[in-house]
Amino acid sequence: APNSGSGKTLITCGLLQALKNRGLQPASFKCGPDYIDPLFHTKVLGVPSRNLDTYFTGRDLTCALFGTHAQNADLAVMEGVMGFYDGVAGVTCVASSWELADVTDTPVILVINMRGMSLSVAALIRGFQQMKPDSHIRGVILNQTSEFMCRQLRPVIEDLCQIPVLGYVPKVTDCVIESRHLGLVTPDELTDLQERIEKLAEILEQTLDLDAILRLAEDAPALSWEPLQQFLPEAYTTKSTLENNEIPPIRIGVARDEAFCFYYEDNLDLLRQLGAEILYFSPLHDRKLPEKLQGLLFGGGYPELYAQALSENTGMLQDIRKQIAGGLPYLAECGGFMYLHESMEDMEQKHWPMAGILSGKAFYTGKLGRFGYVELTAEQDQMLGRAGDCIRAHEFHYFDSSDNGNAFHAAKPMRSRGWDCMQAGSSYAAGFPHLYYYSNPEFALNFVDTCRRYQG
Repeated sequence: APNSGSGKTLITCGLLQALKNRGLQPASFKCGPDYIDPLFHTKVLGVPSRNLDTYFTGRDLTCALFGTHAQNADLAVMEGVMGFYDGVAGVTCVASSWELADVTDTPVILVINMRGMSLSVAALIRGFQQMKPDSHIRGVILNQTSEFMCRQLRPVIEDLCQIPVLGYVPKVTDCVIESRHLGLVTPDELTDLQERIEKLAEILEQTLDLDAILRLAEDAPALSWEPLQQFLPEAYTTKSTLENNEIPPIRIGVARDEAFCFYYEDNLDLLRQLGAEILYFSPLHDRKLPEKLQGLLFGGGYPELYAQALSENTGMLQDIRKQIAGGLPYLAECGGFMYLHESMEDMEQKHWPMAGILSGKAFYTGKLGRFGYVELTAEQDQMLGRAGDCIRAHEFHYFDSSDNGNAFHAAKPMRSRGWDCMQAGSSYAAGFPHLYYYSNPEFALNFVDTCRRYQG
């Protein structure tokens, strides 16, 4: 789309459902580091949606991740991020929707919100077409407009821009997905989500030319990619006995519920590839951790919305304290980092006791502070690597900590800004950054190996 708020997520979900209704099995992807949009795709499809991000993984690995996860589907649908050309530092196309389309040679359908606009849409489309020698734009959907306006504008747009208008989407207020401070609400909070998406899919079946969209997908060039194993760390190849089960899997407990739901599926896949068995547990609802764990992973999410319930689940908090005091390795990001603090504020700025594993208090700031892509460089030897080792990550939070730590230095790409972050030691690492493991798989391997040594 030309900008955020154009309706990408809603239309993507409706389109995925409409394709399913036709008996097809689509794969879905989200451009960029966002967690919430893939949750909606997953809810519609019933299979994990995945992120594709060229800042994290570059050209070859991005193609490998895309090809690996799309190869058994009938077609793949990628949802863009922000404006079509918006990339790293706000002045480049790096990691933009356009770059992902260019790397994977994918045809693009531009979704344009028509509020307050009529013929000017043709100038907007022409501008996006001419920004790059190959924009990859092969069609357009007019959002929040009427059948009459679409019928009036279609011949003009197709004449001036030489691309098809693939239909329109009317105003569908009863299908809209609500937002909050981190973006959209999560799918599990909408009890009627499936009904909303089904209704939207029925509308799109009538207002979009789905046959033309399918022909567009069929015209996409063939994609080649290298096996994912080629991108794994060298140390992994010396442990290939994992493949023939000579080494038992490492049992890693992963916090996953309404409060902790922000995970990159490829991160979890990589842990499995490196020998981990993932066991989900709920800090909200379970009274204790799964049995015989050798590691813990706390992801991000919305713990601030469930601060009282998390604090009052004393059985879980006591078990976590006991296990970590006994040496259990752990990795915690953003909301998980906040949960392990001595205390955490909720959205009304009331403090609640938390796990007390890490020093400091997590508190609400009311605004985004450190936001966007970062490259982390280790300032000291710790569980994830040695001093000087680097990994790429993303930050997006309205909370802060009285003790962010200084085990890593975070640098904004193409900017002069940076800051110290993360508490870390020989058996743990915790901080606000969301790590993308494939940007340096050695970090994931070091975590798994630390868990393996704990087993011994």
